[in-house]
Amino acid sequence: MQKLNTLLKEVNPLKVVGDEDKTVSKLIIDSRKAEADCLFFAWKGTLTDGHNYIDSAIEKGASVIVCESLPDAPKEGITYLKVENTLSVVGLLASAWYDHPSRKLKVVGVTGTNGKTSVCTLLFDLCRSLGYKVGLLSTVENKINETIIPSTHTTPDPVSIHGLIAQMVDTGCDYVFMEVSSHAVDQKRIGGIDFDGALFTNISRDHLDYHETFRAYIDAKKAFFDGLKKDAFALVNKDDKRGMVMLQNCNAKHHSFSLQALADFRGNLLSNSLEGLEMKIDNHDFHSPMVGAFNASNLLAVYGAARLLGQSGIEVLTHLSALRGAKGRFEVYKSSTGIKGIVDYAHTPDALENVLQTIAESNSGSKQVITVVGCGGDRDKGKRPMMAKIAANYSDRVILTSDNPRSEDPASILDDMFEGVRGVLESKVLVIADRSNAIKTAFQFAGPKDIVLVAGKGHENYQEIKGQRIHFDDAEEIRKHL
Repeated sequence: MQKLNTLLKEVNPLKVVGDEDKTVSKLIIDSRKAEADCLFFAWKGTLTDGHNYIDSAIEKGASVIVCESLPDAPKEGITYLKVENTLSVVGLLASAWYDHPSRKLKVVGVTGTNGKTSVCTLLFDLCRSLGYKVGLLSTVENKINETIIPSTHTTPDPVSIHGLIAQMVDTGCDYVFMEVSSHAVDQKRIGGIDFDGALFTNISRDHLDYHETFRAYIDAKKAFFDGLKKDAFALVNKDDKRGMVMLQNCNAKHHSFSLQALADFRGNLLSNSLEGLEMKIDNHDFHSPMVGAFNASNLLAVYGAARLLGQSGIEVLTHLSALRGAKGRFEVYKSSTGIKGIVDYAHTPDALENVLQTIAESNSGSKQVITVVGCGGDRDKGKRPMMAKIAANYSDRVILTSDNPRSEDPASILDDMFEGVRGVLESKVLVIADRSNAIKTAFQFAGPKDIVLVAGKGHENYQEIKGQRIHFDDAEEIRKHL
């Protein structure tokens, strides 16, 4: 319970209709969850307009409404707060509701097309290994030390985020590491969070179904850095041509990491095999069981962030060398006959190419590479032929299959993908819509020392088909056939 007039100190409404001196029981963004004396946020979204649900929320007991347009006939006993943009104030009020929890620990946000989950998970595991209490907000799962809280979005809604951070404060956490998606920035889901650091991994084509243009996607990532406070750190990947762009007009302290150029945190990749990475980081020898140049970059990013958080370089490298990264990110399974199955979340052209390049670079002694890959429905259609072409260029055999078709017809998605391999590449491509049969067929083709890559879903343990989530786990399927 909190007094409304106390919460109002955080925002400056355009207009207030009704009594400001009342008690609020809860903050609600879903009218179906409204209850007595709660505050309901209404905004105009891309699919629905929350203003249409104000009456429903009031019927369930809401007594305060935050909205962008006032009703023609305000209801008696209800307080209406008119604001220019509801999304812009949700985070501010949520932070105040939980007594500004993000100010009571160190919060580091990680953004980029690829690597967000790996970097956040590595930072979480590293700091836990160093003896700290830590929180994690990621695509795979949210964690408060050992406690796992299921994750439904890369970045949750603002009320949920501040609630989770408050729980982390209550359990004595020192750090919180969170993924910051472009959607979250654009939709103000990170509003009110006091970030102590921001990290940029890379950027390539993704989410154009939402942002429409690549420029808008880049701008969403950059807006995260533009909003940082002066005493925060901004750490960017200098090997990505847009890394330094993130630092333009950014008030935070500028830092960079690189495997290829002079930077604040410098690494050299010495060897890369399916057994792991050999590197030099700031002139120290370093080994990791993780695989691939992209993971070398992720590890260097984690090292840089840890140093900026005040940790000792040698101690960081010692603990980092024992970590294995996030679930569903280049997980390797082996059979007694030498067949290897690899699960990876690669669901963008750039990520798929990185994984297949990694396999090619570290594929000493192996024979053929067989790739099973699909594309999600209701998402950027332009990347579908690109994904298929990349798979065919780097693989001996390719099986195109379903990913999460969502509301789309899987056959239509596969037709879009097949356009990328018509001509000389199509002879090595099969189309099997059923993902389980596709993986089974790949292993039927595989012989000793062959590699089967199953890409696109990674940690996900479901397929989303016509509004239903049906259990499906790529790792389980691989283990079954190995």
